[in-house]
Amino acid sequence: MGHLHQRIRDDIEARIMSGEWPPGHRVPFEHELMAQYGCSRMTVNKVLSTLAANGLITRRRRAGSVVAEPSTERAVLEIQDFAVEAARAGTDYRFKILRRSVEPLDAAAAQRTGLPFGSEVLSITTLHLMDEVPGAYEQRLINLATVPEAREERFKGVPPGTWLLSRVPWTDAEHVIRAVNADATLAKCLQVGTGAACLVLERRTWQAGAFVTEARISYPGERQRLAGRFSPTAKGIGMGATEG
Repeated sequence: MGHLHQRIRDDIEARIMSGEWPPGHRVPFEHELMAQYGCSRMTVNKVLSTLAANGLITRRRRAGSVVAEPSTERAVLEIQDFAVEAARAGTDYRFKILRRSVEPLDAAAAQRTGLPFGSEVLSITTLHLMDEVPGAYEQRLINLATVPEAREERFKGVPPGTWLLSRVPWTDAEHVIRAVNADATLAKCLQVGTGAACLVLERRTWQAGAFVTEARISYPGERQRLAGRFSPTAKGIGMGATEG
């Protein structure tokens, strides 16, 4: 099934990249792809969800999918919302809280954030899914001294990142982007093979000097593309990724 999934995806990507299927071209309906490749609806749906998440197609309810229009590059470091990104791609979004606890800050996190060792933080792990396909695994720390209302928040309606963006305006941010190989836990959550290449975005934000949150978001390497656009005269270089 994995081989067939990759074959269907490669075939569609090749038609789009070659220009055979230009922007606006209708992608075969799910039942047409099922008949063509002799596969299940689940396999076809997973392929289309991946293509939509990568910005190659736009899915429209009851109208099928079309090749996406070229979009301007978005800043890799721009703070964005998973739900908004899913809506733009025409995919369904949901999130699952895998772990939530109030705990003292350990030494490593204290060094990264600048908070005193043992400071109380809310530690929360979230899985973000697009059309039921895992898109990102997020590990977040929230400083309860800066955001005390987070202590009782259960994030049933919106993911932690979205909740924070709507309540605590940030004034400074720091980003680190790195590549890792998925360990057993990450591989299971993202539905990739152990050792698969993943992209990790670490983001820390402050409000007027007070630390707010740290998010460490892991993306499956094959399902994520980050891009940046800049010029020699630009005052700053922006790079972007989705954030929930």
